[in-house]
Amino acid sequence: MMRAILLLSLTVLAACAVRAQVDYVDAPGGSVPGATLRTILVGTTRGPDPEQDVPGTDRAEEIRYGRYVVSIPDDRDSGEIPRQRTRQQADPREHFMLAGDEPLSAEAFRDALRAEIAQEPRSEREAVVFVHGFNNAFIEGVYRTAQLDYDLQMPGVMLHYSWPSLGAPLAYAHDRDSALFARDGLMQMLRQIRASGVTRITILAHSMGSQLTMETLRQMALMNDPVLRNVEGVILLSPDIDVELFRQQVRAMGDLPDLFVIVTSQRDRILTLSASMTGEAARLGNMTDPGAVADLDLTVIDVSAFARGAGHFTMGSSPELNRLLAQMNASLEDEVSGRVPLLPAAFLTLQNTGQVILTPFNEIQEDLTGSGGSTGRPAVLPWWLRRMVIDDEPDATQAPSEGAASDDR
Repeated sequence: MMRAILLLSLTVLAACAVRAQVDYVDAPGGSVPGATLRTILVGTTRGPDPEQDVPGTDRAEEIRYGRYVVSIPDDRDSGEIPRQRTRQQADPREHFMLAGDEPLSAEAFRDALRAEIAQEPRSEREAVVFVHGFNNAFIEGVYRTAQLDYDLQMPGVMLHYSWPSLGAPLAYAHDRDSALFARDGLMQMLRQIRASGVTRITILAHSMGSQLTMETLRQMALMNDPVLRNVEGVILLSPDIDVELFRQQVRAMGDLPDLFVIVTSQRDRILTLSASMTGEAARLGNMTDPGAVADLDLTVIDVSAFARGAGHFTMGSSPELNRLLAQMNASLEDEVSGRVPLLPAAFLTLQNTGQVILTPFNEIQEDLTGSGGSTGRPAVLPWWLRRMVIDDEPDATQAPSEGAASDDR
């Protein structure tokens, strides 16, 4: 059994690992032909990398800050982070690269964030902090943050907290200890964000980074840290957390932020492996029964239908979900105005559990038109999506009724 686990670790985990090598591109005049530049502010508790001028894998007791300019190729699929192969020269038209990096003092970090926030619309002056997961090189987390910011069109300013993962597929125990080690650093970064004048903070955490996030928030709650009141949103992507431990963390936190979302997938092979290593049936991110957290004030989003490969970062890497999330804010406005947004997926809500299941649009179409096998789930669709699926144009002179927006079909 252990041998099988090790083989699966090498074949599955290593396949999704990103190389630690950093490749630079010149950006004269602040532009790169065939690419788009994104600036990412970073806080990290990683020590220096002896081989290149970026943080490495060692643990550092003091948090450091920096500004990184990421070059994103224009010609790529949404959700993808293309990198060059071994012995292949990086090309900014095809690969993610760095167009600049700069260490920042705490004061300079606050000033830089303040300047970034000032460029945002007043309604979107918030900070979104991405916390990476297990088996992560420093540059991977920076690139992933830039990709999420670009593809999902996240509101506000997106930042990255990089904790000292070893970046090795068999270093699970090391990374779990490093995640606990990095709690104080994340807390310090949140304090600096608030000190810059930002009053609304959302944390977007992936995998083992979710464990780090929950432990940090629990610690801040026990300390009565006032910054915790500024954390208005927490989104846990494929959280690698024991369900019972999660419930204890929530209990210590008390009231959860208004926006608290758990993104799960029952096709997550990495969390299946993690559960087998810990002797559990499932982790929080691949639980089969959302009833285990149904009494908590949160929402569970199941993205199993979109999972591909290892299925461990579906929300960030699926092109369909990327397009859906990128249009989410506009869609809410469109529903009010009467326009019909062209979304590739639909919300299916199970009202009794607070669970939301995202299902590919073609499957919803089959359910509602009878052109294919039913998913067996109750479809609670907004009026504009029902109109798209069943091709039933309502009277343009009549506004959709509330009942029409939530009618089961």
